[in-house]
Amino acid sequence: MEYKYIIIDSDATSKLQLMHYLEEHGDFDFVGLSKNSGEGLDSILKYSPDVVFINLNEVASEYFQMVAELHQYISEIPVIIGISKTKDYAYQAIKSNFFDYWLMPYNEFDIRKSLLKLKKQTPKEPVPQKLCLQSYRDYHYVDTNDILYLQADNNATNFIMADGSVINAYKTLKTFEQQLPENFVRVHQSYILNTRYVARINYGKAVCSLKGQKLQLPFSKTYRENVDGLKKSLSKNSISALN
Repeated sequence: MEYKYIIIDSDATSKLQLMHYLEEHGDFDFVGLSKNSGEGLDSILKYSPDVVFINLNEVASEYFQMVAELHQYISEIPVIIGISKTKDYAYQAIKSNFFDYWLMPYNEFDIRKSLLKLKKQTPKEPVPQKLCLQSYRDYHYVDTNDILYLQADNNATNFIMADGSVINAYKTLKTFEQQLPENFVRVHQSYILNTRYVARINYGKAVCSLKGQKLQLPFSKTYRENVDGLKKSLSKNSISALN
């Protein structure tokens, strides 16, 4: 399981350096970039990241206020790691329950120790691969690996299975979006895809094709960012042969 992280930093250079280090260590999935405390708060509430990296070199007081404000909206605060060119904000970071404080320029050894400590103290638990669909006294247990995609049907949801069967559930698509493992991605108001079955993403036609299926499922502008993340994730484990 990967740790989702966002970066709050107005400096493009330091952001790219940090992403480079995290890519080398693996298990970290970049989900968003913010340039100030307002955007940062919105990204945390939107993406629910496991880790947040904050460059404190500018308006540090606003970032500490942002971290304090998080308690008003969410019960589980992400791991916060502060970054700065000086030790000026280290004490305030400790008082604000930051997990760690990194000095710039980055020290690879210090980063390695910090990330190993993070993995040890906050291990990612495996997500259950069974989904229980309950209707009154009927309990239907579905293996998530067998789900091709989910389709909204008014206030209900249809599970389209790899064997061609369809299972109906009397809950909204949004309910399942929050319960499913990370390999399920919402690409449209009406669709959530199992990324393990995605064979093609066609941006020209705005459709995704699934393995062994003639049906092409659309994706919308609203969820374009999710599709971009899906493309990045699939490309990471693919051999590139661009024309």
